[in-house]
Amino acid sequence: MIDANDQLHRFLLERAGAGGVIVQLEESWQEVVGRDDYPPRVAAWLGQALAACAVLTGNTKFRGSLSIQLKSDGPVRLLFAQCTDEGQLRGLAQYADSLDGVRDLADLVNPILAITIENAATGHRYQGLVPVEHGELSQLIENYFEQSEQLPTRIRLASDGRRCAAILLQPIASGGGIGDADPDGWNRAQHLFATLTDAELLDLPAVEVLRRLFHEEGARLIESRPLRFGCQCSRERVAAVLRNLGRDEAMAAIQDDGRVEVTCEFCNTRYHFDRIDLEQVFRALPDAPSSPTAH
Repeated sequence: MIDANDQLHRFLLERAGAGGVIVQLEESWQEVVGRDDYPPRVAAWLGQALAACAVLTGNTKFRGSLSIQLKSDGPVRLLFAQCTDEGQLRGLAQYADSLDGVRDLADLVNPILAITIENAATGHRYQGLVPVEHGELSQLIENYFEQSEQLPTRIRLASDGRRCAAILLQPIASGGGIGDADPDGWNRAQHLFATLTDAELLDLPAVEVLRRLFHEEGARLIESRPLRFGCQCSRERVAAVLRNLGRDEAMAAIQDDGRVEVTCEFCNTRYHFDRIDLEQVFRALPDAPSSPTAH
């Protein structure tokens, strides 16, 4: 069942010549955060990343998935969130027992942030690396758009133990059908955008958020679509991972019950392969090398 709060809304500000996306998540966020006892700061960052990757799909035309991934050598080793064009969300974080000295993302050791689009239609994979020069994920994403897309962008991210949400605002290029756009509209829209609070973004319906912020700018919703938790794992994909490990390493992972057990970190689904299964896995590609192969 898809919760009514798990929605992506695209909107238009006709007078200001701007547009954007609002994402609000509850049930899908609970599916993600409920799979680990995350420390509050890690949970907040993961919720922001989940809402951010969903909101970024709102203005991206592709068939595939968009992910946000942050890696570091510090106590938060990984933050990963992904959203598909069909609105399936998943995410996880890997962290140490202690977060001493880590106040924000900039405090991590050698952090690397990547935004990746995998286009299933073409097979192409685009990845943009973002320098972690600031502690807030929203500011990092704004810098990404400014440097990589040369597109002014404002984004606000919010997360608590119950919900996470995001709103993105961008100017519409001239000739985009907004003929009466005010030349000062973008500056005005940014000023109004800055008045939004986390509580309003998390708790108010999207229509009410737009009304409060932009009621004088001709705000209107132009598209809405549902979002939900979903994992892309499968037995076939796990078999491919085992094949890349190589026969020797896969066989060495057989446990006392005679099976290899692989658990998906995103959805906790368990896959089992016995010796006969493993023989079939490697027989499927008899010429496959025994060492891991990059894909």
